[in-house]
Amino acid sequence: MSEATAVANTALLVSLDFGAPDYAESLEELNLLAESAGVRVTALIEGKRQRPDPALFAGSGKVEEIAARVEELEAPLVIFNHDLSPAQMRNLTAKIGTRVIDRTMLILDIFALRAQSHEGKVQVELAQLKYLSTRLVGMNMDMGQQKFAVGARGPGETQLELDRRKLDRRVHLLNDRLKQIKRQRELQRRSRNRSDVLSVSIVGYTNAGKSTLFNRLTHAGTYVANQLFATLDTTARKLFLPGDSPRQVVLSDTVGFIRHLPHGLVAAFRSTLEETAQADLLLHVVDVNSAERNDQVTEVNKVLAEVGAQPIPQIVLYNKIDLQGMAADVRRDEYGNIAAIQLSAKTGEGIDLLRDALAAVRDAPPSKNAAEEWHPLNEH
Repeated sequence: MSEATAVANTALLVSLDFGAPDYAESLEELNLLAESAGVRVTALIEGKRQRPDPALFAGSGKVEEIAARVEELEAPLVIFNHDLSPAQMRNLTAKIGTRVIDRTMLILDIFALRAQSHEGKVQVELAQLKYLSTRLVGMNMDMGQQKFAVGARGPGETQLELDRRKLDRRVHLLNDRLKQIKRQRELQRRSRNRSDVLSVSIVGYTNAGKSTLFNRLTHAGTYVANQLFATLDTTARKLFLPGDSPRQVVLSDTVGFIRHLPHGLVAAFRSTLEETAQADLLLHVVDVNSAERNDQVTEVNKVLAEVGAQPIPQIVLYNKIDLQGMAADVRRDEYGNIAAIQLSAKTGEGIDLLRDALAAVRDAPPSKNAAEEWHPLNEH
């Protein structure tokens, strides 16, 4: 990374407490998001308000404090831990005197950085263009010199220079491509149904260990890192289950979820996320080591409901038991179906229990509400 790029990827974070109960967790996630985007945080400015200021979001006094710190640190970027309106973003940029982006734009940037497949790139670009369409005025300042900066990946300065008519045509083209990809997915899905192949999707909060589990089961070699949205593109592999008559399974690893996942991303990735709604079974991976695991389960289930996947049976996998010194275990519901499994995707402990559970799925579908019925740490 060049010195100019390193400087461009430094930022000052701003987070305001409006009394939300998950404020501390949201702030922690902002730091992780910044780290995942390759940002070096130089300072954090916090404040408390009852409600956002209509013009500046943070209020004039706080904005003056931010501007002073930006000048002191020569920070090229300010990241707000909130969604800003186009007017607020323009006003803040003018008052602070440097680039200002919000939480949604930061997440979009990470997605642009991580997308590898053609479908993933199309979906990210579509989400970015829809987001930028209301922010073209006042956001393209100096973007020609900021092509490596956070918030400027993907379409970048080329798309920002387009007028609305050209942008709308590009959005229409991308939507057509996604429709074509969706038709191809439906053909593949019908082929699997004719072959009587069990379809299993791994879902869960980002950084819960989904890709590690996927690699453990399939030896796929999917990229794994201790960061948010380490993998973005959906990956599918065949898995053969044990038994007298080995049964083939198609196992899919999906994008991780997060608090306040931008609606535009959910909409753009609907064709991918809808794959979970067509699965026969969901493996809901939960980080048992996280103090926020119950809230994370709720957030994941919200997105699953939005894409129509809520009725799909789930087995909840409480992962990372090695960090808690817990033993592998299986929990059954009132009907005797496997509802949850304690395991460690990293060490492999409990993976044999999961394989046995998958082999038994056809005869005894698991409960879709397992995540709400059992919380293992309550019993230890």
